Amino acid sequence: MQPQPRRATALYRVYRGAMTGLAPLIWWVVSRKLKHHGVPALRMHERLGHASIARPVGPLVWFHGASVGESLAVLSLIEALLARRPDLNVLMTSGTATSAEILAQRMPERCQHQFVPLDVAGPVARFLDYWRPDAGIFVDSEIWPNMLVMARSAGTRLALVNARLSRKSVDGWRKYPETSAFVLDQFDLILTQNRDTAAALRQMGAPEDRLRIGVNLKSTAKPLPVDELELARLRGHLGDRPLWIASSTHPGEEEEVLKAHCAVLRSHPQACLILVPRHPQRGAEIAELIQTEGLTAARRSLSEPPAPGVQVYLADTLGELGLWYSLAQIVFLGGSLREIGGHNPFEPAQFGTAILTGPYVTSFPETYQALAAIDGVRTVTTAAELGDQVLRLITQDAARAQMSEAAQRFAQRGQEALDRVAGDLLCVIDGAG
Repeated sequence: MQPQPRRATALYRVYRGAMTGLAPLIWWVVSRKLKHHGVPALRMHERLGHASIARPVGPLVWFHGASVGESLAVLSLIEALLARRPDLNVLMTSGTATSAEILAQRMPERCQHQFVPLDVAGPVARFLDYWRPDAGIFVDSEIWPNMLVMARSAGTRLALVNARLSRKSVDGWRKYPETSAFVLDQFDLILTQNRDTAAALRQMGAPEDRLRIGVNLKSTAKPLPVDELELARLRGHLGDRPLWIASSTHPGEEEEVLKAHCAVLRSHPQACLILVPRHPQRGAEIAELIQTEGLTAARRSLSEPPAPGVQVYLADTLGELGLWYSLAQIVFLGGSLREIGGHNPFEPAQFGTAILTGPYVTSFPETYQALAAIDGVRTVTTAAELGDQVLRLITQDAARAQMSEAAQRFAQRGQEALDRVAGDLLCVIDGAG
C-alpha cells in the first residue's frame, strides 16, 4: 500500500493553473518543432494526450526520458525487466523527434513509443485514462509536477531512476522547500546516479526511506550498434592509416580539434580525423571550418567516402557512433573543452578505445574520476595538449593497449549493477517497494 502523500502546496496549485493558461502557447512551440522534423499530425497530437496506437493487454510500465540520451540509457534495464516478467509491456515516452526516430530502431519487443503529454492537466488526464500504467519510471531529471501528482492519484506507482540534477536546478527547487518535498514525495523509489545527487535530493525534501544511491544507467547499456558491412567498407577505404576520433564536439571545440589534427599531420601525414559533431545539422558550418584550416574533408551526410587524400572525415549523421568507435582506438570526447559538462565515456569504453577528455566533465564527475584512477582516460586542456596526447597514443602501442584494457574493465562493472536495479524496480511495480 502506498504511503499517503503530502498535501498539495499553494505554489503547486499556481503552477497547475499557469500551465493550463499557457497550454496554447506551449502547444504552438512544441508542435512547430515536431512539424519541422516531419512528424505527422496524428503523432504530434500525442503531446496533447491523444494516443495513436492501441494499449496492449495486461500490466503496463511507463518509462519516460526527455530525449535520446535518457531514453537509450534505460533500454538494457527495460530488457532486463521484460526478461523477468513475460506478462509485462512497456510504454516509452520522450519529447523529441530524434528520440522517437532512434527508439523506433532500438526498442525491444513488447515496447512501444509515444510522445509525452504536455505537463498540463487535460493532456495528462487523457494520457492516464487511456494507458492506465501500473507503474511510471522517470529518468534523470524528469520531474514534471502535474504528471507525477496526477499519476500518483490514479494509483500509478512511481520511481525516479538515474537521478541527476544540475546545481542550478537544485538551487531553484530549494527556494521552495515545501513544494519540492511535495513533488518528490510522489515517488515510491528514487535511485540516484551518485552520492552528490542523493545529498541534494535529501536537502530538497526527498523521503529518506525511499532514497537510495544507485548507478549511472549509461554504464549498464549494451554496446552501440554497428553495421558490420559498412564497417568493412570503411576499413577498405581507410586501410592502415593512423586514425583518431573527436566525438560529440560543440561550437568552439572543433577549432581546437582541427589545430590538434594539424599537429598530428606534421608527424603522420597520412593520419585521418573522424570528426563527429554533437549536432549533425552543423555539418555545413563545420565543413567551412575545416576548409579554413586548410584541410581536405569528406562529409558522411553527402555519401562522400574517406578517400586516401581526405584528412578529416566529417561524420555529420546520427546513430553511427558504434561504427566510429569500432574504426579507431583513440577518441577525444567533446563537450569538455568548454563548460558543457562532458559526454558519456561508457560508450567508447565498451569498444576499448583510449579516451581523452577536456577538464569540464561535471555531468559525469565520479565516472571520470574512477576511470582516471585506472588510467582509462587522460585530460587535456588545450589544442597543443590534445595533439600531443594523440601523437603519443598513435606511436606508443603499449600505452594505448593499457588504456584500452582499463576502459573495457571499467565498462564491465556497470553490467553487474543491472540486476540489482531491475530487482528494485520490480518491487515498485509489484507494490512491494
